[in-house]
Amino acid sequence: MRRSSRWLPLLLCALLCVGSGTIAGQSTRAAASHSKVDAIFSRFTPSTPGCAVGADVKGKPVIRAAYGSADLEHDVPITTGTIFEAGSVSKQFTAAAVALLARAGKLSLDDEVRKYVPELPDFGAPLTIRHILHHTSGLRDWGSLADIAGWPRGSRVHTHAHVLDILSRQRSLNFPPGTRHSYTNSGYNLAAVIVSRVSGMPFAEFTKTAIFDPLGMKDTSWRDDYTRLVKRRAVAYAPRGATFRLLMPYENVYGNGGLLTTVGDLLKWNQNFTAHLVGDAAFVDDLQRPGTLADGRRHGYALGLYVNTYKGVRVVEHSGATGGYTAHLARYTDQQVSVAVLCNSAGANAEGSAQAVAELYLTGLKSTTRTPSYTLSDTEAARLAGQYRFLKPVDVVTIAQAQGGLRDQYGATLVPKSATRFETDFFTYEFNDDGKLRLVDIYGLSDVFDRVEPVKPTLDQLQTLAGRYVSEELETTLTVAVQGDRLVIRRRPDLTTPLTPAWADAFSSPLGWVLFTRDGSGRAVGLSINQYRAWDVRFVRQN
Repeated sequence: MRRSSRWLPLLLCALLCVGSGTIAGQSTRAAASHSKVDAIFSRFTPSTPGCAVGADVKGKPVIRAAYGSADLEHDVPITTGTIFEAGSVSKQFTAAAVALLARAGKLSLDDEVRKYVPELPDFGAPLTIRHILHHTSGLRDWGSLADIAGWPRGSRVHTHAHVLDILSRQRSLNFPPGTRHSYTNSGYNLAAVIVSRVSGMPFAEFTKTAIFDPLGMKDTSWRDDYTRLVKRRAVAYAPRGATFRLLMPYENVYGNGGLLTTVGDLLKWNQNFTAHLVGDAAFVDDLQRPGTLADGRRHGYALGLYVNTYKGVRVVEHSGATGGYTAHLARYTDQQVSVAVLCNSAGANAEGSAQAVAELYLTGLKSTTRTPSYTLSDTEAARLAGQYRFLKPVDVVTIAQAQGGLRDQYGATLVPKSATRFETDFFTYEFNDDGKLRLVDIYGLSDVFDRVEPVKPTLDQLQTLAGRYVSEELETTLTVAVQGDRLVIRRRPDLTTPLTPAWADAFSSPLGWVLFTRDGSGRAVGLSINQYRAWDVRFVRQN
């Protein structure tokens, strides 16, 4: 953290910079930087939500600016001192709290979670604190499970008691601990519970005492009581046509998210990675060390932080989104550039804006444009286009023929390296002669997808799947019915989810992939719902 005298420019900006104006007397270069930052956030006006942004270079503030409204109903502008919710940017503070207890000898990251949270079932394999912090635990995401059960986040006031109740009823994991990486909020809620139980203090009090106060983060706290009044807090919104609607996180779940903070406080935290006012060099190194899977591969997620490169420059970062809040905090470690962006609109791209601001101060950036080394013919492209599926976790890749080649379902261009090998920024696609697709991510995880043909079941075929399906893990009953010419799922409180045929007995839906299972006689006896963070959640059909 910088000494107090270095904060004079920031204090002046907090007093004088509402909106994007620059302070008289700034250098030409600083004024130019302000102008370029203004352009990045130009779509935010007093009649829209907006963002606050801050950037430091070598520990010194180079930009503090604010755009848009913190409260549209009362015409309150965002300032550089406005408090936002930081979403999953919060995770690094939860991980830091656990790491501080580990360095104090109060726990070990290799302790089993059930040592401190006996409510968690025994899944038959060691599940450690390190696993939950690295997202390699295999735990299903409690929010995904609540969504499947008919209580998506925002529909009721979830608490840590709800989280523990949901997780206590699970009978299986997404995968054996340590074998894969799958992002899940559940681990970080458990980490907050562990900090409280081990320290003997409420989580919010421990982090305030151990982290926020020593760093002078006076505007930082946790949303552990959503009814608490927080001065200068921005209201969160989501676009609704030409206007906006409220989208606040009304829940008392934190540790995975829930950090209330300012861009200035986040940059104080970033400065600690070089100043070491909280912890020492070994402590901050631990926070930034990527995790390792059981087979020795690193996966890029450290303790609440992603370790990446951006256009050839090393960056330690995390994004966040909760309700209508979006956030991004990044440190370009080799060039000592830090950027924080906090927004109160679900339509804001905090990560992209933060990267654009960082580029104003970074040097030596490299082009990431991939160039083809093979010319793909239309005939070859048509042969490869199609739908490919993987079953655990259920994942589907749709390859479409586009002008000049192939695109995936997200619109990414597959850059041809040969007639059967293609690349995007995150994946390598390898097509085999037997109709299979091998997908390899940037960390070396390899999954083989089978090609499947789309189906269009008849109404009689859909009717054989209708019925009531029950899950003890979720204490939930789903009603599958034919409505018009399609299959739907009805669940509490009054939610109807349409199902779209994908392949035989498999459907896509806003709820996730729905797969039906049959017995030896061909009768449908169960179904499973598969989301990115909750795999193979099974329901049994009632007679």
